[in-house]
Amino acid sequence: MFGVLATRQGADPNPWHYQTRYLDDIAAAGGRMFGQATTRSINAVFSLKSYLPFDTLPGWQALRKLPLDEQKRRLADAEGRRRLVAEEAQLKPRDSSLQGGGAATTDPRKPDYANFYPMLGVDWDDPSVADLARQSGKHPVETIIDLCFEDDNRVFVQPLVNESPADVLGILKHPRTFATFSDSGAHVCQEMGSSLQTHLLSYWVRNKRQFTLEEAVRMLTFDNASAWELPDRGLVRTGYVADLVIFDEQRVKPRLPTVEQDLPGGARRLVQKADGIAATIVNGTIAVENGEATGDFAGQVLKGRLAV
Repeated sequence: MFGVLATRQGADPNPWHYQTRYLDDIAAAGGRMFGQATTRSINAVFSLKSYLPFDTLPGWQALRKLPLDEQKRRLADAEGRRRLVAEEAQLKPRDSSLQGGGAATTDPRKPDYANFYPMLGVDWDDPSVADLARQSGKHPVETIIDLCFEDDNRVFVQPLVNESPADVLGILKHPRTFATFSDSGAHVCQEMGSSLQTHLLSYWVRNKRQFTLEEAVRMLTFDNASAWELPDRGLVRTGYVADLVIFDEQRVKPRLPTVEQDLPGGARRLVQKADGIAATIVNGTIAVENGEATGDFAGQVLKGRLAV
């Protein structure tokens, strides 16, 4: 099992078709191999409350150590803003290497503003910072600052891989891939894939009509359970574990992500909840109801056949 990825960036852009050929060749030879597919791009995530591409620059470093209200006060000062915008020219130039989300936030290069998007919605149709800067006649950095002033929780994304909806759809349509690919919070405040399932249901099923609802539910449940060899999951059937998600097919949709400071010591993490989900039931017990944890957790650790 491996993640099927495509990218049009870097010195040697990577297509996905040769990866799915591996899946077919292994299956033809009698083996079992599956590809994990995203339902949208994998992004480095930025915001005023977490990281911005300019944080390594001296003037920005001094600014970003201040409380949020003081940062906004100084960003509102015309002369201070002018100096910060001008400092962007000191960023390392982009090179031919593809940066992962960690490097994109901690060792950033000068952004490609045509591949840098404010999340104004969740439907994969936002204008780029380059587009907005052109429309307003402002520098891209000033455009980013303006967008932050509109909303403290404004999130920006820099697609790293699977940037193209056509590539994502091609990967998802392959019979040996299934929709599951997330860092499960490992990158905390740099990347996040928690909307992959709700994006499939809202974007690819309801908006684009590329899959039926039944196909999408199977992709998220039975296909995954079968690949991971979990024989009592993935179907609603007598004797199976009662793990269920109850949702409204007309309303289910990811919300915009936010940056929360609720980890130990006030550390930050990205959170992205969803609309249209009434309840998550684990082993017959309601674990989450209307987006809030109930405190009743009936799950268990799952171990593969070879686990000690």
